[in-house]
Amino acid sequence: MTGIKHSNGYKIDDVLPTPEPEMVGPSIAPQSVKINLETILSAVRPIKSNIPVDCYSAATLGTHREGNAVLIDKEGLFLTIGYLLVEATDILIGGLEEKVLHAQAVGYDHETGFGLLRSVERPDFAPMQLASDADHLVSEKKVIVAAHGGVRRALDARIADRRLFAGSWEYMLESAIFTAPLHPSWSGAALIDPETGFLCGIGSLFIQGPGENDKNEQGNMFVPIELLSPILNDMIESGRRIGPSRPWLGMHLTEAMGHLVVSSVFDNGPADRADIRPGDVIDHIEDQFVDTLELYYRNLWSTGEAGASVKLGIIRGTSGSDIFVRSGNRHDFYKLPQKH
Repeated sequence: MTGIKHSNGYKIDDVLPTPEPEMVGPSIAPQSVKINLETILSAVRPIKSNIPVDCYSAATLGTHREGNAVLIDKEGLFLTIGYLLVEATDILIGGLEEKVLHAQAVGYDHETGFGLLRSVERPDFAPMQLASDADHLVSEKKVIVAAHGGVRRALDARIADRRLFAGSWEYMLESAIFTAPLHPSWSGAALIDPETGFLCGIGSLFIQGPGENDKNEQGNMFVPIELLSPILNDMIESGRRIGPSRPWLGMHLTEAMGHLVVSSVFDNGPADRADIRPGDVIDHIEDQFVDTLELYYRNLWSTGEAGASVKLGIIRGTSGSDIFVRSGNRHDFYKLPQKH
């Protein structure tokens, strides 16, 4: 794993310039909103994290990750996208006037993708208030997409769509928020309602074709804020949501030409132990034909809790067979925060 150069799982060195890629859309004009933009945007801070090379996530997400985190309480609790801090042992948050705040990971939720961290020192800037939900963020509504750097890094954006999102890494959101144009510093960025200044979502991904009408447009995907409140106390107290965990197989899948193809397998994960290999086609799960990630995940997660045996129909080359995979709990493979 040595020599990994990912700055996070979705931005590779030299693909986008660092540390501050060029904005491709207009910055928000302070005079165009009634909120105190400078104060609100001060809650969005840069985050850098280092991860030991022997950690499970290092191979896919890298050992050095950079992005944004949003202060959500005055005591130093920050919200970010979880892939920036999972298994992190050294986390730094940028404060005001180039001050550096040391921080510790508090929790990570695999189902939503949210991550929490807490600064060791109490911040000297105001937290951002959380919206109760993001239901009002419908297509074409104006929003602010903000990375650290104040007004010049706050994008005058719009909602491109609200729809289901299924990721290759055993992840699905029922109503993800898609924005346009692209903000080049999307990881952990803040999605802000320009009318209230409230935080409505956390940036996760670059998306080609965020709306249904223009597949050439580029944008971002955000995790909606209403998914946080049901798990917030669990994450603070235990580092994760309390309750049964979904079955996890430990592989990435790609939709290709009407099939689900295994693109990669986690070392020593459940799928690897069952001898599932990259290039295998997943034809059915529990005797249910699947050709989309959505169908696959709904059937996988209906098999029971983590630890359940899952029957997969595999096509390898010209032959097919059934393979039984003993699912796992994804948390068991990651080094979790030691302090909360």
